[in-house]
Amino acid sequence: MSSLYEAGAMLAAECARYTALGWMRGTSGNLSVVLGRDPLRLAVTASGLDKGEMTASDVVEIDATGAPVRPDQPIPSAEAGLHGRIAAVSGAGAVVHVHALAPVLAAERWPNAVHLRNLEMLKGFGGKADDWVSIPVVPNSQDMTVLGDAFEAGYRPDTPALIVARHGVYVWGSDLYQARHRTECLEWMLRFILET
Repeated sequence: MSSLYEAGAMLAAECARYTALGWMRGTSGNLSVVLGRDPLRLAVTASGLDKGEMTASDVVEIDATGAPVRPDQPIPSAEAGLHGRIAAVSGAGAVVHVHALAPVLAAERWPNAVHLRNLEMLKGFGGKADDWVSIPVVPNSQDMTVLGDAFEAGYRPDTPALIVARHGVYVWGSDLYQARHRTECLEWMLRFILET
């Protein structure tokens, strides 16, 4: 990524897309993209904004803990620390956190993990249609260290998603586009298993 502003323009465009899908209602949800690895730096959406109205300037550069790198920036999302943890552990280039309803409903039905198998859309996760994929579900917390520890305890390199019960879903990929595609595929698969 060449600049915070360019990252902000990409994040704003993605936020508009998710808002149109109804997955970032109110000021909910947040997205991030890795700016650099040594040290780890991410651009993350600012806190408290309507994501459908974001601009390229509505982002914050954070470190691996979720703290702003410069004091003159807006306040980062309260969940910025979890974005940093996911990027550090998984090596992801982007993290998507949306409040789509299907993941939350699936976590209510299957409170430990949501199992997916024999679905063509599993190819969107980089595997085969007959793969067995288990999406971890963790309890919600306002403490990003607690959520980060729960994520790391259940992390598997072949499963780029985490459902936070009664909250939403985190999905990651090598860039914003892969993370988007994985998020869209996962939401479809979760709707399928809920409705069949």
